[in-house]
Amino acid sequence: MQPFTRKRFYSPQFSQLAAVSVRRLAWAVGKSMPAAVDIMVKLMPSIVNSSKVCLLCKDKQSCHACIFSKQSDPQELAVLEAVI
Repeated sequence: MQPFTRKRFYSPQFSQLAAVSVRRLAWAVGKSMPAAVDIMVKLMPSIVNSSKVCLLCKDKQSCHACIFSKQSDPQELAVLEAVI
């Protein structure tokens, strides 16, 4: 048996509405539920005001890993939007 190499992060408990909705989104895009959540997170800066998110952030040590502190790549956004 191979060791599990994929790093796991905090897994919040979803409400029933969120779980049902993510499941259906995953089916629609032909991806797993975690992949569907990743797509949603990557699209958030095009929906939410990133500067407000950064202003109210309580973890300034993790900016390097945050989607809101990075400049959106128009090509990547186009690919993501084409998936949904």
